[in-house]
This record gives sequence, C-alpha cells and structure tokens, in this order.
Amino acid sequence: MRALLVVNPAATTTSARTREVLAHALASDLKLEVAETRYRGHARDLARQATEGGETELVVALGGDGTVNEVVNGLLANGPDPESHPRLAVVPGGSTNVFARALGLPNDVVEATGALLDALRDGSERTIGLGLAAGTPGTEDEGVPERWFTFCAGFGFDAGVVGRVEQQRERGKRSTHALYMRQVVRQFLGEANRRQGVITLERPGGEDGAQGAAEIVENLALAIICNTAPWSYLGNRPIYPSPDASFDTALDLFALSKLSPSAVARYATQLLTSTPERGPHGKHALSLHDLTNFTLHSQVPLPFQMDGDHLGLRTSVTFTGVRRALRVIV
Repeated sequence: MRALLVVNPAATTTSARTREVLAHALASDLKLEVAETRYRGHARDLARQATEGGETELVVALGGDGTVNEVVNGLLANGPDPESHPRLAVVPGGSTNVFARALGLPNDVVEATGALLDALRDGSERTIGLGLAAGTPGTEDEGVPERWFTFCAGFGFDAGVVGRVEQQRERGKRSTHALYMRQVVRQFLGEANRRQGVITLERPGGEDGAQGAAEIVENLALAIICNTAPWSYLGNRPIYPSPDASFDTALDLFALSKLSPSAVARYATQLLTSTPERGPHGKHALSLHDLTNFTLHSQVPLPFQMDGDHLGLRTSVTFTGVRRALRVIV
C-alpha cells in the first residue's frame, strides 16, 4: 500500500527520534513517503496533492487535532466521496488529541503506532461522518470558504478561549490544561458586560430538517457543535456537553442562554461531572441531537473555532452534518 506520512515537526508530544522510529515502523509495512509541514495549511496542501495524484491509498497524520483537520480538508477538497480519496490514519502527537481518542486510539504515539499497524494488517477501517461549516448566503460571511471539522466547532465563548490560548502559544507558552483554564477565566471576565445572548439558531422546520416553518431560537450566549463525544478532555477526564453525538449521526448542538456567574458555575460543574449517559441540563441549556443543517447568526462578530483552530470573527455560520464522509483506519 502506497502511503504518505504527514508530520507536524512542532507537534507537542513528539520528538525527532520518535518521528524517525514511527516512520521506520510504518515503512516496514507500507511504501511510505514522509513529508514535514512547513507552514499553516501545508498539511492540507500535501493531502490534497496526494488525493489528486491518484496513487496514494493512505495518508497518515502525525500531529495534533489541527494537523488532522488540515489533512482531512485536503483529502475532501473535491467532496466527501469515501471511495475517491485515500484512507486516513492518525497517530496522536498533540496536547489533547480529541479526534484520535474519540476513535478509540491510544493517546500514546508508540502504542497508537502499534494499533495502526495491527489495523492495517487486519484491514480494519470505518467510515465516519463529518461536520461542514460555511459562510451563510446573503450575509457578510457569504464568501467564506467551506471547511470540514472532525469533532467540534464553537461560536462565541469557547472559540474566544481557543483564540486566547493561541495568542499565548505564539508568545512561547506551552499548551497545557492549566493554560486553558486560565484563559477560560480571562474570557469570562472579558465578557462580564455581555450577559444577554446575541446568537440566534435557525434551522429548517421538522425534527429531521424536513420542509416547513423554520425553527428559530434567539438570545443564545454560546454554542458548541459536536460531531462526536466527548467534546474535549481535561487531563484524562472526558467532557460531554453532547453525550449522544456520534461519528455515525449528523451534528449535535449544545448552547447556553445565560452566562451569569451563577449559571457559569452551575453548568461548568455539570460539564466537569458529565458522563456518556448525562450531559449538562437545565432551563438555560439547549441540547439538540442529529442535526443535518442549521445556521447560527450573531448580532455582533464573535470568535469562531473548528477542531481547536481559531478562525477569527464571524457573524453567521451555516453547518451541515455529512454522514459517511471519510474512511479511517482504526
């Protein structure tokens, strides 16, 4: 099998020696080409070139969730036809590795490599669904290109936290869970004057998106879109805002209509104690499951993130849940 190993040399938890050992192990079973990323978006470009070349059967992403996201967007540059693009394999090398862990892979680069080699020898794979976000027609974000995400997107508060973390990393700070928690506090304090929600949810009428009157929910303060569960990890503790989210369904939405200190304390506690059976709940929480298509509008520009990558400010984003979009070795 001809394969491309896309390596992020800046990945948080891998060394040059580890990358060499991994490449050697994969080369024993594959016709392997190795390419290191040199700029933001390079992993996407490499995966797209491998897809368009027509000879590569497998693309292996070594890095964190951002590297995986770029590779996926390269593989699906011409659309979500699982039979027309190479399979994806992931070796976790970031600080959190949500996508890899959600697939059931070990969160250790050596163990994950062993699991990948076993899966390749056994021919073990699955086809998963993905999320797609795009600028909304008729709005100032209409021309924003479509982009795929593997496990989550966020509009508002959590995206603001991601943006703050990226700023700290650019200043040389290490990506740690303590860093994230500090930025959560700072983001909350920074939004102290914004207690009224500015986000509106709009989706086609009918529970399954069938034709009918559009459903509109106004005055939401934050929105988290999940393509799988868990949404993230705090250390080794999984966090489940949408426990029913799955790679086998469309998208789930969790939103809050209030960000007062008491509401934040209550729902943060529920998030930290969430389980695969029970997520946050209450009168200020909105939970929707298996959404194929919906749009989030904001009265003011808000931070937007996908798979932990801050993408700037948006006023409107349209989301689509695409089932069976990508073949993954597991």
